[in-house]
Amino acid sequence: MLDFLKTLDRRWIFLAMLMAVAGPILAQKTFPERPTIFVRSVFDKIESLPEGSTIMISFDYDPATNGELGPMATAFLRHCCLKRHKMLFLTLFETGKPVVDQAIRRVIDTEFAALDLKPGEDYVNLGYKQGREVVIALIALNLRTSFPRDHEGTDLDDLPLTRNITNLQDLDLILDISTGYPGWKEWVQYAASPYDIPFAAGTTAVGAPQAYPYIPEQMLGLLAAVKGAAEYEAALAEKYPPYRDPKRNEGIRRMAPQFWGHLLVIALIVLGNGIHFADRWRRNR
Repeated sequence: MLDFLKTLDRRWIFLAMLMAVAGPILAQKTFPERPTIFVRSVFDKIESLPEGSTIMISFDYDPATNGELGPMATAFLRHCCLKRHKMLFLTLFETGKPVVDQAIRRVIDTEFAALDLKPGEDYVNLGYKQGREVVIALIALNLRTSFPRDHEGTDLDDLPLTRNITNLQDLDLILDISTGYPGWKEWVQYAASPYDIPFAAGTTAVGAPQAYPYIPEQMLGLLAAVKGAAEYEAALAEKYPPYRDPKRNEGIRRMAPQFWGHLLVIALIVLGNGIHFADRWRRNR
């Protein structure tokens, strides 16, 4: 048996991983999620803001990480639409514009089409601006230094939503969905912390540990990867019954395949170590 396991064709491992991931997807299996304090604080902040509050969402990621960060972007926009908040969108990533457009189409134009949210009045897409943290520092003082017009070329003074917004200090909340640099850290350094602007973020799993020390002083809370998105969706479902349907919550649906995939990896690590020590013990005899 030991010799068989030592020479096991790795394709069997690939097949096992395929089954572990595909099984929950085909069976539509989900697990209950409970929001942590880091996610709950972000949800409670958006929920407590008066209707019509202005929230800026920065999509600082690209299509390569959309699978990990897309569900939290959807959850943020969904919550803002439910509360009828005004939204400003932008990206500091050269390749970030497609994910902004996709989020708008998926949530505002499709899911909340009945609300008839109007560009320029209910939301404004500022588009992409080159400059990384310099852009953040500039718009913290004057929004029009970097974004005199929206992504379609309309002057901000001609848009009802932005007509009376001078800088980031006029906003009620800033949300950043971040995959790296520039991202949540630059927003903390150049906007949230110096000007005491309420700020929260979502990030990839590998980036989350660096962000936790900034909570709660510089950041209200944090969504970490798909798990954070699933917890936020659970908070939404708790407050808004229509979102208790798992089919509407991409983050929750993705947690079951991730769970079984991780469980298989752990089992393989334990098995591999067991084979190693058993083989060494046999040779020592």
